[in-house]
Amino acid sequence: MLVAVITKILSLKARMILIAAMVASAVDALPAAAGSERLAAHLLASEVTRPPAGWVDFCARQPGECVSTAIAPRELTLSRETWKDLVRLNNWVNQAIKPLTDLEHWGVVDRWSYPDDGYGDCEHYVLLKRRILIQSGWPREALLVTVVRDKDGDGHAVLTVTTDKGDYVLDNQTDKILLWSETGYRFVKRQSQSDPNVWVSLDELRSTLATATSR
Repeated sequence: MLVAVITKILSLKARMILIAAMVASAVDALPAAAGSERLAAHLLASEVTRPPAGWVDFCARQPGECVSTAIAPRELTLSRETWKDLVRLNNWVNQAIKPLTDLEHWGVVDRWSYPDDGYGDCEHYVLLKRRILIQSGWPREALLVTVVRDKDGDGHAVLTVTTDKGDYVLDNQTDKILLWSETGYRFVKRQSQSDPNVWVSLDELRSTLATATSR
């Protein structure tokens, strides 16, 4: 299903990139269950906060992509097959889309959109990965656009996939899918699991303290 959705989105050239990525990339082993470290594996939300201006503008231009529906949070059950799909998707999008800043692309500092012309910055990668997974039948509540600060302190966007084995990060800076605590990023805020247009602050300190308590 995932591959079928991908092949409908971009050009024949992109399909060839997908095939090459699937053949060439090593699919990582399924992560071990979190066990006693389960609380560390998941980021904890603190309070409702303001959504990024880029998301608000994106929704104003494409309201059909931002339907607000209050639903119960869900975790993705991370099987060997779903893990393989995540790795392949991350590899494919990272190779198919060429990096280009919004200023170079659109003449503005920040513009969130789908990379339909094959170019974009971090938010474009995130939105495409999210769209492909949702169209493939994955639960939206487990696919969360997330704002972080990278190792240089600069703003960056990633896709967090909330699973029964922890919160994993799909990032255009690397093909390796990591648990949030292994990325080296400072997590700022992300979409609420119950409503895509509600954003929540992320509390790394509470996540760490909860881990220490569980030991």
